[in-house]
Amino acid sequence: MQFDWMQIPYSLLTLFIVLNYGMLLNALIAKIAARVGRRHGIPIWQNYADLLKNYGIRSSITHGVMFYLGPVFRLAGGVGLLLFVPTIFGSEMFSNLSFAGDLILALYFVFFGTLGMALGAGESGHPHAAIGVSRGLSQVTTAELPFALAVFAVALQYQTLSVTDIVAAQQGGFLNWTLFTNPFAVAAAMLGFLGSMMRPPFDVVLAPQEIPIGPPTEYHSSYLALMQTNRMIFPIAKIVVYMNLFFGGAASWPVFFIKVFFIYMVSVLVGVVFPRFHVEQSVRWFLVWAVPFGIIAVLMV
Repeated sequence: MQFDWMQIPYSLLTLFIVLNYGMLLNALIAKIAARVGRRHGIPIWQNYADLLKNYGIRSSITHGVMFYLGPVFRLAGGVGLLLFVPTIFGSEMFSNLSFAGDLILALYFVFFGTLGMALGAGESGHPHAAIGVSRGLSQVTTAELPFALAVFAVALQYQTLSVTDIVAAQQGGFLNWTLFTNPFAVAAAMLGFLGSMMRPPFDVVLAPQEIPIGPPTEYHSSYLALMQTNRMIFPIAKIVVYMNLFFGGAASWPVFFIKVFFIYMVSVLVGVVFPRFHVEQSVRWFLVWAVPFGIIAVLMV
């Protein structure tokens, strides 16, 4: 397929819609979590105010080059993941650049941002930076393992690595979704999804109740704004991948908004119910409960 230059403005439009939906959705989720704790929570527009404020701030503090490239790599992972998978199935406008990549490329983008962030934190000079790096890479590795097994099972089931073809194979009714044709793969992927979202009980990297460390402490000004922008885009981009692989994709924006919301709420529900794991508990949980489902899914296919 030849490259269509008109896909660029359409892709930017997709990015704009997803960014704003992520801003509103994250504010809504923060308010839901606050109400569970009998607090009022932040205003819905608070994320917009924080983002504009941080983009307007400049800093004279200097660190190594990789420290400043960390947020750039992080944002590149979220944007790249979103643009190389179809957002709206069957739409030429919102298929993005999905024709230029496959499922393996999407998996690279999932890990690219995390690895870049680890390299950036390692050059921060903070004595506790190594703690965050080791925690993050340990949990991400074990959380991605069941997801990778689920992806292999899906690729074997549909005999393709094209995300668009996988979505096409699930059309014709909800019983054709991977959720019903390969439930073990979906179970493995959704258990890994809980860890990849970095919400409680798997927020072992930031550990807000334990140590004042992590990207919100290390980064500032426009670098923090880049990370905040990615925080709105990256979760939605990952959910789009899950939606396309396991839940039949979305043929319109209303369906997209509804499916993304309910998939996101899985991690939110778990986060408000369970307290935070220790690092070793988190790693052990994925290996004991999530990985076996992925192995069964591959063997069944």
